[in-house]
Amino acid sequence: QVQLVESGGGLVQAGGSLRLSCAASGRTFSGYDVGWFRQAPGKEREFVAAIRRSGGTIYSLDSVKDRFSISRNNADNTVSLQMNSLKPEDTAVYYCAADQRFGTPRTLVSGYEYWGQGTQVTVSS
Repeated sequence: QVQLVESGGGLVQAGGSLRLSCAASGRTFSGYDVGWFRQAPGKEREFVAAIRRSGGTIYSLDSVKDRFSISRNNADNTVSLQMNSLKPEDTAVYYCAADQRFGTPRTLVSGYEYWGQGTQVTVSS
């Protein structure tokens, strides 16, 4: 079992940047695919980005692809989400998730077995 802890959230003005980090403990992170999701008040949790154990990346089809970047450091057991040009609509609780099964959908909530507690990101206009 792996435990996940997110950090790096906060309050930022529109156009600013934040770097979220997901730290894993309990197991070596290198054997897991890791995803970032977000959930705004009153909305469903939505996929943002994922990075496979191979290093391959997946981004959601909306505008985050050109503004967000996901990366991993297996030596430190961390996965980061660099968020640039933030917009008020990016305001949400951001969650990281991890899974080591093969063949499960990495863009869906159901594709991950382990979840962190989330970190709040608030973008003011």
